[in-house]
Amino acid sequence: MQSLESNALEPTKAELKGLTLGQRMMRFLPVYGLVILTALLILLFSILLPNTFPTILNLRAIISDKAIIALLSLGAMIPMAAGRIDLTVGYGIVLWHILAISLQTMLGIPWPIAVAIVLSLGLFTGFLNGLLVEVARIDSFIATLGTGTVLYAIALWHTGGRQMVGLLPDGFYAINGTFVFGLPITGFYVAGITIAMWLILEYTPVGRYLYAIGANQRAAQLNGIPTRKYVIGAFMSSGFLTALAGVILASKLRIGQASVGLEFLLPALVGAFLGSTTIKPGRVNVFGTIIGVAILAVGISGIQQFGGSFWVEPMFNGVTLLIAIGIAGYAQRRKGAKS
Repeated sequence: MQSLESNALEPTKAELKGLTLGQRMMRFLPVYGLVILTALLILLFSILLPNTFPTILNLRAIISDKAIIALLSLGAMIPMAAGRIDLTVGYGIVLWHILAISLQTMLGIPWPIAVAIVLSLGLFTGFLNGLLVEVARIDSFIATLGTGTVLYAIALWHTGGRQMVGLLPDGFYAINGTFVFGLPITGFYVAGITIAMWLILEYTPVGRYLYAIGANQRAAQLNGIPTRKYVIGAFMSSGFLTALAGVILASKLRIGQASVGLEFLLPALVGAFLGSTTIKPGRVNVFGTIIGVAILAVGISGIQQFGGSFWVEPMFNGVTLLIAIGIAGYAQRRKGAKS
């Protein structure tokens, strides 16, 4: 997919040499513009809503609401780094959160084993997606849309359109319900995975190979990179994070139902696409993805506290996705013009 190629636009030392302070700031503006905008939104809402926005309760609510989207966005960005897209992040979470509950309530499986089964199924689904894309040579958009639809159909069949309800162990509830230093533990999951992914993608051969494949798979193959193995691995990593998000969602909701989960697809993709417009414009990156999720969380929280209607969130997500894709496309064209 050409729109996902990995071409970063961060300024080099040679480009910055000889520039004045003002010129350097202007050169960095496209790189850190989204970060600055996020900070300005936080400041604006804090001034306009001093009693509700800059509070620990609001911070807890944002972390609790957006941690799952952050995990899905991080999962989606891994195949994006290799020039692919994974739509099962929005469909898989439907089935995984249902199974995390039904394996315990219907089959009596202990919760740690149930969680391990769901995570393993997430890995296996990612493996299948990788085979469809790399072996069967099906476009990743079509392949993952098909896989995701099958997963959603299985979720409908498994539930029969009913809720999966039952008494679950406290240990399972603690996966989402624990607080650390006064903040939801889910925020610490996201922080840990973010740091791990940043280290892997930026400082190991795995990351360099994925970005090389995303930039030009044929060139990567000619340089001896086993592209098939890394693309399949990228889909498996995405599948694992999707399953993890499903487990956390199950612990949070305490019920499983097929009508829950699909609403995460759009914001997850928005966060991943926004990640290619900041920090390292033109290339999906971990901290850019987190900033993308953060600006969605801050913007939607502030608008809702102003009394925004129920349709504000999907509207905000949709418009932001279009803007993100437009900026990413501009960054690619600009990079191509300089090459």
